[in-house]
Amino acid sequence: ATGGNQPTASGCIVDTNYKVHKFTGPGTFCVSAGGGPVALVDYMVIAGGASGGTGNNAGGGGAGGYRESYCATTSGPYTASPLASGTSIPVSVQGYPITVGAGGTAHPSSSPPDRRGPVGNDSVFSCITSAGGGGGATGNGGANGTPGTDDVGGSGGSAGGGGYQNYSANPSTAGVGNTPPVSPPQGNSGGAGNSAGADYNGGGGGGAGAVGTEGTGGTRGAGGNGTTSEISATPTVYAGGGGAGSNASGTTPGGTGGGGAGAPGSGSPSAGGVSGTVNTGGGGGGGSCTTGPGGPGPSQGGGGGSGIVYLRYKFQ
Repeated sequence: ATGGNQPTASGCIVDTNYKVHKFTGPGTFCVSAGGGPVALVDYMVIAGGASGGTGNNAGGGGAGGYRESYCATTSGPYTASPLASGTSIPVSVQGYPITVGAGGTAHPSSSPPDRRGPVGNDSVFSCITSAGGGGGATGNGGANGTPGTDDVGGSGGSAGGGGYQNYSANPSTAGVGNTPPVSPPQGNSGGAGNSAGADYNGGGGGGAGAVGTEGTGGTRGAGGNGTTSEISATPTVYAGGGGAGSNASGTTPGGTGGGGAGAPGSGSPSAGGVSGTVNTGGGGGGGSCTTGPGGPGPSQGGGGGSGIVYLRYKFQ
């Protein structure tokens, strides 16, 4: 087969008796020969991560959905993620379009200040679709205690965290991961944000390996960690959730696997949430209330990291 972004003419690298094709953007996996019961491909399909919320102490963006397969008889001697399915994908001589989802684009600073982060985009290979991450909720977005859709973390492959809310009628709610549901699950839920107290913390975005941390009066909403695979022949962590915004100084960590850090709070230099890492499916960090040139005000969330697709098969 040919196709992918590896530095060879056929778009693949060779790992002993196996070929590995990497797609960092849209392309076509072209099977030119082969068939029968051993014409099987293992995959890792990661969607784009979501942006963190824009607003005061907003939630972190959810990681893109993570789906992988591993079958010992066809995949070769490497360690897959604990999330891997045991079913490989049969292929025949034809082209298979590959979709690599873009990360959610952060809201521009000129947009309304209280906004949920945009979702990530799906990644697709054959019958496998990984869902884009859910956006992080805004913080203090419900004027006069009126809840709105931007005040709830978005659902997706992994879900966005809730933002800090100081209105009793408008509790902080995180999104639901593994949406739509698949088995094994493609991700986790976000963490809820704090709803009272002096420490204003949003909730972290969910990652492939863990839920986002709930923001409380004494706990910052870190992003959920991603998960590790050796499908590329190198152990690599993917699909970490974004950290939440906080009113405390210093950034809130994103999850391992490309999750962006959440923005620091009041009294800190003006900064928004950090974007998720490209081609990891990491979620973006949530915005906060920072001190800028024009005075205190909400900052924007970081954008989500784009997804990636790996395909691996035995060729000799």
